[in-house]
Amino acid sequence: MTVRMRHTRAHTNNRRSHHALADVSVVADKESGALRLPHRLDEITGMYRGKLIAIPKVKKEHTKAEKYEHTENKTTESLEEKKVKNVQKTATQNVHGQRGVTNTRRGV
Repeated sequence: MTVRMRHTRAHTNNRRSHHALADVSVVADKESGALRLPHRLDEITGMYRGKLIAIPKVKKEHTKAEKYEHTENKTTESLEEKKVKNVQKTATQNVHGQRGVTNTRRGV
């Protein structure tokens, strides 16, 4: 049998000292003042090193009424569709036979 090599607490802590997470360096943009990572495109303005690289994305802001109307319309349509599908499903089951009944006989 081989001799088990043990690590002292000092050796373990020296190894673990390199596992610490480094802080993320964040830069404030000169024009917009938004925070961004260095050497990256500014997402708000679409600028990189003073040049327009990408067209900035504009988020459409919804009012609360529009937001709730949109979600209500989606849910009511989906509920109605589910009801229609359930009715169609039960109709086909009644035509083809009763639900849950099998033709096999066990133990005979």
